[in-house]
Amino acid sequence: MKTYKFKMYNHPWSRNGHGNGELHRTIDGHAHVWNHCVALQRRYYAIYGKYISKFRLMKHLSKLKKLTRFAHWNPLPSQAIQDVAARIDKGYKKMFKDRAEGKKCGRPRFKSRRKYKSFTLTQSGWKLLSDNQIRIGKRIYRYFKSREIQGTPKRCTVKRDALGDIYICVLTDYVEPDTIRTMTGNIAGFDFGLKRYLTGSNGHDIESPLFFKRSLNAIKRFNRRHSTKRKGSKNRERARLDLARKHRRPGLGTDIANQREDFHWKLAHQLTDKYDEIRLEDLNLQGMKALWGRKVSDLGFADFIKKLVYIASLKSVKITFIDRWYPSSKTCSVCGAVNESLNLRDRTWQCPSCHTQLDRDRNAAVNINRVGASTPSGEVVSSR
Repeated sequence: MKTYKFKMYNHPWSRNGHGNGELHRTIDGHAHVWNHCVALQRRYYAIYGKYISKFRLMKHLSKLKKLTRFAHWNPLPSQAIQDVAARIDKGYKKMFKDRAEGKKCGRPRFKSRRKYKSFTLTQSGWKLLSDNQIRIGKRIYRYFKSREIQGTPKRCTVKRDALGDIYICVLTDYVEPDTIRTMTGNIAGFDFGLKRYLTGSNGHDIESPLFFKRSLNAIKRFNRRHSTKRKGSKNRERARLDLARKHRRPGLGTDIANQREDFHWKLAHQLTDKYDEIRLEDLNLQGMKALWGRKVSDLGFADFIKKLVYIASLKSVKITFIDRWYPSSKTCSVCGAVNESLNLRDRTWQCPSCHTQLDRDRNAAVNINRVGASTPSGEVVSSR
């Protein structure tokens, strides 16, 4: 399966003619359906201690659409309403499963219209037309077609961002063909860090881009302006849009998230082209966020790992993860002695056994590479 994402024309004077007002109203309508279903599930759970099944909820929504009170739901696509019920059902199933395993998990929450972002159409209600046109409901829209769509379209999701721009995400059944790759014979271990994004055991280092940090002062300034406006006022909404625009890099029209995404994809291709096997450490990223917060989120290492594993599977590159509890930073890569007194402030340290001067990150990368060689499998668990 492959997903294509395109931005819609969004101005009233564009070729869409009427703009995207109808799509915004449709998303807002699904927000109402979502909140109604969440309220219904909570009342039912408070009384009976269980949640309503997906199919019963869908049947109930079909009956509600016939009532005068819910007549404004009739223009909404029926399959998209069913998808809302399916998503809520999925959320409750996950909640009960995690609670049975002793994990913390919240239930589906209410969402304001502004925070509700998308609706999904499956078999009907939409169709890709010639050139860069798509029919959604009874209207035809145009989008920026940056590349050709391969495979048979199966599903379409209409999404909007914080600025109100509309995007379509088209899921197809296209399967990437196996690529014939020339083996390089290169193997390396990499340690994730905050100073350097990746430190290689062979000296191949990747510096941290820190896209969010570059715009931090301006974002703080616009955040302060937004916080001083009265809630519900037009000035607050203008301040929110200004803040959302500030998240976009000036002059390039590219927001911070897209810059980070582009960096991840290019780095994943760069590493998989150069190495036949890449060895990494299975990090506790949630624990790291508790310690360093914004910086860890800015680096987006978890998202990078997902992309790296995906690209590696296409190029037949092996990804090996060592145990997260192995003391890769505290173990001397020369003699194997463990320095229990090492703390996070020590960027370089001397081995108390062999007296070798070691760089903390480089030493960890060498140990990851060495331990990864004896790790029996390069399989990755599905939760990554």
